[in-house]
Amino acid sequence: MLLLSMLIFFLLVCGGAWLSLFPSGRDLVRQSLAHMGRWTGRRVRHVGKRGAQGAGTMADGAGAALRAGGRLLRRHYLTALAASVLLTVPPLLAWLVSGRGMLGGFDGGGTEVNAQVAALLQGEQLAPPASLPPVTFTTAEVTQVRPMLDSANRNWRLLDAEFAQRLLMVFKIMHERYGYDMAILEGYRSPERQNQLAAAGPAVTNAKAFQSYHQFGLAADCAFLRDGKLRISEQDPWAMRGYRLYGEVAESVGLHWGGRWAMMDLGHTELRVPGTVHK
Repeated sequence: MLLLSMLIFFLLVCGGAWLSLFPSGRDLVRQSLAHMGRWTGRRVRHVGKRGAQGAGTMADGAGAALRAGGRLLRRHYLTALAASVLLTVPPLLAWLVSGRGMLGGFDGGGTEVNAQVAALLQGEQLAPPASLPPVTFTTAEVTQVRPMLDSANRNWRLLDAEFAQRLLMVFKIMHERYGYDMAILEGYRSPERQNQLAAAGPAVTNAKAFQSYHQFGLAADCAFLRDGKLRISEQDPWAMRGYRLYGEVAESVGLHWGGRWAMMDLGHTELRVPGTVHK
């Protein structure tokens, strides 16, 4: 469609250039307009003779009006041509480019999630869940996957307010739609702790202080609760299904999911704010 509209525009420009550069072209247009005016006048007068006398008068008036219009057009043909191009080409381009195909990839599959997100953006305030006992974060399974988690900060009040509400919405959807209860493993992270984790090697993190959204309260690491225990291992099929759902829901509320990184961090989500972190 865009190619067709460009072709039409090209033809119109060529026609205007032809009229402005070649007198023979202008003469041809003038003769055609004059011939059309005379033919219309004769036709209308002929019909008028067969009818009432008023029709003849109407024919004379119509013919005169057409001839006057032809003379006016001959005097101001360039202005008329430019005006016709300006009035017709932009709407034609908009009509040709727009169409049903522009939204072809939209299938409306996220209606339920979008309704909840809309409620969040309209001011629904979700409350953080109750804090879990510290022993929950020091089991063998947890420490094997996430060492040094016992000293992590899980205070929701230290998170950015918008990010916290979006993450709480994720928790709510995961519970109500999929039956997964979730817990935050670490939210805000001090610069000192970030450097400490970076010193442990790339298997933990590559980000140093202020290179992570954790320092700004815009990131959190989360896991699942089942039977009062954290389920964090990627070897657990139930947990892996939860991580995939968690990533989908997090992205549906505008968060970035660590599961899409080259070095995947399946429990990580963040709200990216341009100009915040220093890479």
